[in-house]
Amino acid sequence: MTTPDGVWSPSPLAQERAAFRRAQRRRSALVALVSTVVVVTTVVLVVTGAPGWERARTAFFDPAYAWESLPAILDGLWLNLRVWVVAGVVGTVLGLGLAVARTSRVPALFPLRAFAVVYVDLFRGVPLLLVLLLVGFGLPALRLPWLPSSGAFLGALAIVLTYTAYIAEVFRAGIESVHPSQVAAARSLGLTRTQTTRRVVLPQALRNVTAPLANNLVALQKDSGLISVLGAVDAIRAAQIATTGSYNFTPYVVAGALFFLVSFPLSRAVDAYQARRGWGRSIATVSGAGDIR
Repeated sequence: MTTPDGVWSPSPLAQERAAFRRAQRRRSALVALVSTVVVVTTVVLVVTGAPGWERARTAFFDPAYAWESLPAILDGLWLNLRVWVVAGVVGTVLGLGLAVARTSRVPALFPLRAFAVVYVDLFRGVPLLLVLLLVGFGLPALRLPWLPSSGAFLGALAIVLTYTAYIAEVFRAGIESVHPSQVAAARSLGLTRTQTTRRVVLPQALRNVTAPLANNLVALQKDSGLISVLGAVDAIRAAQIATTGSYNFTPYVVAGALFFLVSFPLSRAVDAYQARRGWGRSIATVSGAGDIR
């Protein structure tokens, strides 16, 4: 409400609502803190009280051996990051092309559209590990002189083949989420099919699928560790080499921690983007007063 001198101030009812919401937030924070302390304490007591805890602590959480194996694992992680970036860029570009081809209604592009359907169905239905094995051992058997035979290249190729199919489906969902009236309006203004797709459909589709696309890239970052099955000395293979003979599995914990340190900021960035779009906050506050006026 507005005071006689023209200064706005909240009404008593608004002040009461704000006080209630603050009290509700404090209560929720207290309940969350207490429940977290109880759960963490229970887990710690169960783990440390297990009969084999001392042996497990020595075999999995040896600080000296973790520090000793860290340089080799970091070198392997650098290979994982390079595979991730290359596979992410190539898979995104190819996936966008497949999605555009699959959603096109131009009769002359029917063979390309059919290929996109078969490709997506095939590589979405075959496990990534199996694709890695088939590519890693099948392509070198052809003895093509121009084809690199390194485990890193073949592993990256298998990851690109698989994730292109998933990314294509994400883009297709984004393209089909654009209302047909947008296309009709663009065509009525004289834009061609290509111009409509490039200037009207794709910008809206990309904005709609940014979060799920980022989630796929986060998953790709973790799956880049699967190239170790083809002999590439990445973080996981380096941890395996460090473990051989010592039967100390601390290097695996180190490799897992490094992968987590890379993926965690990416996951939080995706959550922040979704919250910025408004979905996360609005859904989280439906049960209480929150932002609902």
